[in-house]
Amino acid sequence: MTRSAQSVGAPTGTVESAYAWLRLLTAMLLGTIGGVGMWSFVVQLPVVQADLGIARADASLPYTTGMLGFAAGAVAIGRLVDRFGVIAPLVLSTLLLCVAYIGSAFAANIWQLAIAHGCIGLGSSATFAPLIADISHWFARRRGLAVSICATGSYLAGTLWPPIVNQFVASDGWRQTQVGIGLFCLISMLPLITLLKPRIALSEAATDADRGTARNSLGLSPAVLQTLILVAGLACCVAMSMPQVHIVAYCGDLGYGVARGAEMLSVMLGFGIISRVGSGFIADRIGGLATMLLGSALQASALLLYLWFDGLTSLYVISAFFGLVQGGIIPMYAVIVRDFFAPQEAGTRVGLAVMATIVGMAFGGWLSGAIFDLTGSYAQAFSNGIAWNLLNVSIVGFLMLRQAGRRQIAAAT
Repeated sequence: MTRSAQSVGAPTGTVESAYAWLRLLTAMLLGTIGGVGMWSFVVQLPVVQADLGIARADASLPYTTGMLGFAAGAVAIGRLVDRFGVIAPLVLSTLLLCVAYIGSAFAANIWQLAIAHGCIGLGSSATFAPLIADISHWFARRRGLAVSICATGSYLAGTLWPPIVNQFVASDGWRQTQVGIGLFCLISMLPLITLLKPRIALSEAATDADRGTARNSLGLSPAVLQTLILVAGLACCVAMSMPQVHIVAYCGDLGYGVARGAEMLSVMLGFGIISRVGSGFIADRIGGLATMLLGSALQASALLLYLWFDGLTSLYVISAFFGLVQGGIIPMYAVIVRDFFAPQEAGTRVGLAVMATIVGMAFGGWLSGAIFDLTGSYAQAFSNGIAWNLLNVSIVGFLMLRQAGRRQIAAAT
């Protein structure tokens, strides 16, 4: 059944309407609340390690399974949104998030906790890529801005949730905190989801026309373009992970202390919020491909600065600059998908792109640590990040050249 067929008899909305902006705000709030699944265990890790009496590597397993669940959910739930609309998948994901958080509080060992956090990641994923794909249908002229604002929910979650979780863990323990998070997600997210009930009709004519966009605009098949997007997403996030995952440890190695590194990470995420919104304004003027090329090139420049400067003040400034240029890259994958693929495929294809970025973050975080263990320094790890970043720049540059070439051919005929 197509999405447009399902819309028959259902309340509908219009592009760029007042309701579209209300829907965007609702999606951002859902992303901020549901995004807790990506950040809560980072705070709880040392407490869980001490409570279960296990090694640090074993204690990190729930975070890994949570990220894997988030990556898998981006695709699976995105496909459900394409087929059934956004309401049912979001309700089921919220219930899963609640049950998994409460169930994790009763975990007797790390493997039970890891399974629970895999489910938490799966439930949490519904509040990122699927919502971004959905909101992209409600905007045309300001689509880049809307997608970027929706994507800020994950960064807002990373800014707001860690201190809240830390406070409750300190006062009530990590198990009670898990129960509290689960209940809060349930009672806060379900009412917000009801605001997303109206649908926007996607005509079959638009679908048939858009299916040829990748081939007509770039001279590439949809499968080839999707593959290039996946590789680009993996590459940019392998590079992105180096400062985000290792800045705290890096500051500790330099003798500045982990507290300084944590402050730099907060600065990075804070400026990332500015970047995400700003990139939307830029994308609406120059397009998603050009905006991604700009952000990726500047991200490589920031990584290069980490190689040249390691003073305390310099690291704060570079971290702020890194956040300011990298935060807008991820939303551009959704803009590119909507530019070159059928709207009915948005949930699945945006989910695939986001999955690639998450895998890139996970792989890149591990790879940077492995390079450090091998060389005893983060210099080669930063250089490795730059190399992956250049791969992303090359792919995006290639797509822009293809687009420019096709436009010249069309103008000459």
